[in-house]
Amino acid sequence: MRNTVRTSFVALALLAAPCVGFAQGTGRGGPPQEFPPGQPEPDFGRYLFPPELIMQFQQKINLRQDQRTTITTAIQQMQSKVIDLQWQMQAETQKLTELMGAETIKEAEALAQVDRVLGIERDVKRTHLGTLIRIKNALTREQQTMLDELKYQLMRTRTKRPEPSDGDVPHIDPR
Repeated sequence: MRNTVRTSFVALALLAAPCVGFAQGTGRGGPPQEFPPGQPEPDFGRYLFPPELIMQFQQKINLRQDQRTTITTAIQQMQSKVIDLQWQMQAETQKLTELMGAETIKEAEALAQVDRVLGIERDVKRTHLGTLIRIKNALTREQQTMLDELKYQLMRTRTKRPEPSDGDVPHIDPR
């Protein structure tokens, strides 16, 4: 059970990364961050909190047991729904692949199938976003502020390049 919950947290974080993943800016007043080229900036993502961030700092933010239960339940519900959607997606993608494999593609049929695949993708993204909203709503304003600060600190430590110390610089013999 504990591994399933942890896996769910990680899966949600990875799948929701485009809308959460430390998007340009860290939330309330943080500096801009790097964002993958060619991908639009999900401005709203900076206001949400990835589950792994909450897990990592649950003691620092004084996460209560009822909040943890709410978050865990939201993730378990999301996982259950997304698994069903993944099965649907796979079936619809296989149909699309078969249509594309034809010597002559029936355009209307292929585009209708693409719409079905994209509809499922939309449902997956909507499910993830709904889960992130429920997670944020389970947190107090103080916890959200603390998480924003922790997110900012993490971002700074990840982008900071360490200054070389004397011991890190290799000695070159001038001879």
